[in-house]
Amino acid sequence: MTQTDDALTIEESDAAPAKATILDTIETTLDSAKESANKALATAGEAARETARKTAEGIEANPLSVLVGGVALGVLAGALIPRGDRETKLLKPVGRKLTDTARGAVEAAKEAGKAELAGIGLSRAAASDTAGKLLITVLTALATAGVSAAKGAKDKE
Repeated sequence: MTQTDDALTIEESDAAPAKATILDTIETTLDSAKESANKALATAGEAARETARKTAEGIEANPLSVLVGGVALGVLAGALIPRGDRETKLLKPVGRKLTDTARGAVEAAKEAGKAELAGIGLSRAAASDTAGKLLITVLTALATAGVSAAKGAKDKE
């Protein structure tokens, strides 16, 4: 063996403890990182379950507001997302049909309402007469109350 070979052998034997120490440090750090990651995962999972539970309770407590919020969110999304040419071509007939159906339903409801009111004797003229009579009655009651209040104040003097 040469002097260089001897020096390399000595350096390798000196490096073995340092190498072991480095490997131990890496292993310890890795174990610590795994443990921290597992704790963080467990905490995040618990927080997600708690949030889901609170959300479910909120929905059960007030389902109408959730429905209204969902509709509002859908309208907002529909307004913000641009419509493509293909969508326009495909949905235009559906939109026309929905509009025509809704318009027909409104007209039918108006006619049915008018017929029902006419059936019980209410018309625009009758409603106007009734409102006029009610106004006269209210004004008479106010005048009578005013006269009574003035008379009561005078009697106390």
